[in-house]
Amino acid sequence: MNSSKPLDLSARNAARARQATLTKPPGSLGQLEDLACRFAAWQGRAKPEAPRPAITVFAGDHGVTVEGVSAFPSAVTTEMVRNFANGGAAICVLARALDARLEVVDAGVAGDVSALPIVHAKVRAGSRNLAKETAMSAEETSAALEVGRAAARRAVEAGANLLIAGDMGIGNTTASAALICRLTGASPELVVGRGTGIDDIGLANKLRVVKTALARVAWENLSGQDTLAELGGLEIAAMAGFYLEGARLGVPSLIDGFIASAAALCAKSMEPSLHDWLLASHRSAEPGHDHALAALQLPALVDLGMRLGEGSGAAVCVPLLQLAVRLHNEMATFEEAGISGKSA
Repeated sequence: MNSSKPLDLSARNAARARQATLTKPPGSLGQLEDLACRFAAWQGRAKPEAPRPAITVFAGDHGVTVEGVSAFPSAVTTEMVRNFANGGAAICVLARALDARLEVVDAGVAGDVSALPIVHAKVRAGSRNLAKETAMSAEETSAALEVGRAAARRAVEAGANLLIAGDMGIGNTTASAALICRLTGASPELVVGRGTGIDDIGLANKLRVVKTALARVAWENLSGQDTLAELGGLEIAAMAGFYLEGARLGVPSLIDGFIASAAALCAKSMEPSLHDWLLASHRSAEPGHDHALAALQLPALVDLGMRLGEGSGAAVCVPLLQLAVRLHNEMATFEEAGISGKSA
């Protein structure tokens, strides 16, 4: 079984001690101070290295799209993967701006993307219709998890010390909503959102589909991996594997939005200690994201009203993390600056 690397608590304590000596009132940098100390614990260094992100976008199609749950056809998954490969998607722009490694992985795209310069790791051509049957077999789920684990290993071997998983898959907000409902106990009415922009009729239909899927497994005693197989998707499983392997290797993951949080919930249900290696980036505009973040016990750093996916919300937060570490490392101490400290 996967197990997460222990945090270095001595490094975290040393970082907290350093924060107390910097030329500022204690706690005046708020969450930035805690973020720097978290990186110290992750890296085992009182003065951690700056975050070097690697972004991996996992793509897969969903059989549940035959139920009419999306405003866009399944073909858009293939077309967007092509857009990723050509550098035209939002996450491509963000990766260039951050000088971050970007990899696109076909975990289960239904269309033919074999000619594109991406990682070809297709487990099968899309998941099955989760409203009617198990989305992925046990073997397919394990294979998709390994696709993500292998991607995390590649990212770390290339020098990343921060992992970001992005998603692309028409229909994946439906799968994610079902997963979040099952894993948190939240009602579908509170979790199901408009995804790609469906109207009121479409939203009512999507709600019906999620309820049907949940009813199909209502009396099943499912493990975390079983839940992923029943209600998830190939790219969601790959993202879960990505997070699990990152934690095993001792590299934190910055969680994106709704789909990423569903994947993180699945991964945490398989390895509870994973929590120590997760950081939530932004609060998605999808209504169910709050329930996922609450279950993960991860407060979001920012709320920008984003709901794009692709890892975009996480990427936007990277400069904030980099600044937190630079402030921690480069600010002068009271002694270095010759400034009197706080009176006793």
